Amino acid sequence: MKESLIQKYNVPGPRYTSYPTVPYWENEAFNYDSWIESFKKSFRESNSSEGISIYIHLPFCESLCTFCGCSKRITKNHSVEQPYLQAVLKEWKLYCDEMEERPIIKEIHLGGGTPTFFSIKNLEDLINGILKTGKKAKDFEFSFEGHPNNTTKEHLQKLYDLGFRRVSFGVQDYSETVQKAIHRIQSFQNVAKVTFWAKEIGYTSVGHDLVFGLPFQRIEDIVDTIEKTKSLKPDRLAFYSYAHTPWIKGNGQRGYKDEDIPKDDEKRKLYEVGKALLNSNGYHEIGMDHFAIATDSLYKASREGKLHRNFMGYSHSKTQMMIGLGVSSISDTWYGFAQNVKDLDDYYQLLEWEKIPVFKGHILSKEDLIIRKHILNLMCNFETSWENEVAFLPQIPEILEQLKEMETDGLIKIEENKLKVTKSGKPFLRNICMAFDLRLKRKAPKTQLFSMTV
Repeated sequence: MKESLIQKYNVPGPRYTSYPTVPYWENEAFNYDSWIESFKKSFRESNSSEGISIYIHLPFCESLCTFCGCSKRITKNHSVEQPYLQAVLKEWKLYCDEMEERPIIKEIHLGGGTPTFFSIKNLEDLINGILKTGKKAKDFEFSFEGHPNNTTKEHLQKLYDLGFRRVSFGVQDYSETVQKAIHRIQSFQNVAKVTFWAKEIGYTSVGHDLVFGLPFQRIEDIVDTIEKTKSLKPDRLAFYSYAHTPWIKGNGQRGYKDEDIPKDDEKRKLYEVGKALLNSNGYHEIGMDHFAIATDSLYKASREGKLHRNFMGYSHSKTQMMIGLGVSSISDTWYGFAQNVKDLDDYYQLLEWEKIPVFKGHILSKEDLIIRKHILNLMCNFETSWENEVAFLPQIPEILEQLKEMETDGLIKIEENKLKVTKSGKPFLRNICMAFDLRLKRKAPKTQLFSMTV
């Protein structure tokens, strides 16, 4: 890849897990009643046809990983488990009270934090509590994130018995130097153990999360990590760019100096070397930052044009409605977003008052809905079109004019009523999406809100 392109396009930009992105939500216009109205509308439209997805945020971790950008609470006190899960089930009940029929549950994803911080019994009570008032869709998919150091075989077996078939393990990097810097010490042996347990039990999709651009990370570290990963044969991989945002996350991302972090061309080389190794070992690029083998459902969905993306990441199945439960979780009705309060005490207090604990959000305008569709198309299929009235924006000519330089650089191909991302353009997907982001254009941030795109 031309180094000049990396320098040229390496600017702060959103990751587009939503549109509008969170900093551009119109929180002043958002209120509880408008959120409930959006929720009811979406539920009526989509429950019987495709079901709903549920993301449950389990925020507790026993130690702080300094690379992490998630909302978490560090504690070794496991007495926090039951009160928290009782609160989550109460939040679920409040949503169920607003439903006109029994919810059909297509997806459940346990994220964190560290979901396997919780005991087997408590996780079982949580899932049974959710399913007590809902019914599983025929093609349901339950998944969770596991920490290789504290995921037991009993965790894997019990969650499998409850219907979970997909698990992802946070690996990041196997270099001891990198692990010490990010305060995430875990051996290859631990990762191998939980991976083989999951396969032995019968999980149909075992994933590993890898990160490039971490402090002190070198090309030889990436090569070693991927060679070790290859030997375990996970079904899918996330190969994320480390998002260095200490101005947002505070001291958690200040366990090392800025100069310790690979930047620009150096960082991009880490990705290019890693990607080439993954491709040569049978992993196909899916959307942004994701890879899967040909037998995995994510690859099949990509080939069939059925890939979907939301706050949970990429999925092989789409639901219009995603309910986020737990502190800091984000819900999505397609017509609106809402985020729960981030403080645990506030979360408990609002539930005591019989209130769904949202504190900010955004109801999408007609323009937002069209742009959201274009960005989702690009993120999932590497192309978008404006052939029909629904997908047309008056600003399309202006957007295409701004994209001309990217076309000249070989990153995209503009056809009649259609735009396609080229192979060379895939690493710059965020930059291409930014051309459609009218809110970002109309109000450029005065301070850095986003991580670098490269």
